[in-house]
Amino acid sequence: MIRSLFSVRHRELPEPVEPGTVLTSAHELHVKLGARHVLRGVDIEARASEVVALVGPNGAGKSTLLAALATDLAPDSGTVRICGRDAGTWSAGELALRRAVLPQSAQLSFPFLVEEVVRMGRAPWSGTPLADNDDEVIAAALRATEATEFTGRPFSALSGGERARVALARVLAQQAPLLLLDEPTAALDLRHQELVLRVCRERAAAGDAVVVVLHDLGLAAAYADRVAVLHEGTIAADGPPAEVFDGELLSRVYRQPVEVLPHPRTGTLLVFPERG
Repeated sequence: MIRSLFSVRHRELPEPVEPGTVLTSAHELHVKLGARHVLRGVDIEARASEVVALVGPNGAGKSTLLAALATDLAPDSGTVRICGRDAGTWSAGELALRRAVLPQSAQLSFPFLVEEVVRMGRAPWSGTPLADNDDEVIAAALRATEATEFTGRPFSALSGGERARVALARVLAQQAPLLLLDEPTAALDLRHQELVLRVCRERAAAGDAVVVVLHDLGLAAAYADRVAVLHEGTIAADGPPAEVFDGELLSRVYRQPVEVLPHPRTGTLLVFPERG
């Protein structure tokens, strides 16, 4: 079934792209969920070799925007483009070669082993010359996420944080040039939060575009090239963290006093709520 879904017949394989090439964009995006207008005229783009963080309070529209960029959610109006084309013009197989999606939670109905879960990420490449590299790519993805030791275990037997790392390994194994990650650090401990964001930076350095939903503003400040701050379905600010992370703006968006200070040793932005 997987082979038929990603049939090589009439499939256009992705071409290499130059750094700075726009790999996904949304223009005048409007999304309604029921009676609620979740996104209101959003414009955004992500380019090869950059990490773009989507931040904002709960309900601001971050996950909805990511789902629309992934084509998992159809907008009520506006356009989404992936790799230079209207997203709706790609076949399912062609789209899977160009964008990989990590949802907030990974649930499987069958007792797949971890290695089988990660191997699912290679399905789009079935029947192409790159399928010969499947084992090597899977092993590298497991190493990158520190999940090699789980290879022979059932996915259902893992903790929430372990599942999150295996799900990320599946996304990495897909080798798509556009990675769309929804709260990939939510279930992780401190060490593995840093690991995931380092992986994002490594993928960007290798030429991919990474769009990642984050709640931790400190991680976004440390690892993102650009940050889009969502507020009530619109983008309140979009740019480098040093320009976007302003205490007054963040305090207004989060309805909580926020301080933004340079680290005394490294100069990296520190973002945290005012206390006391």
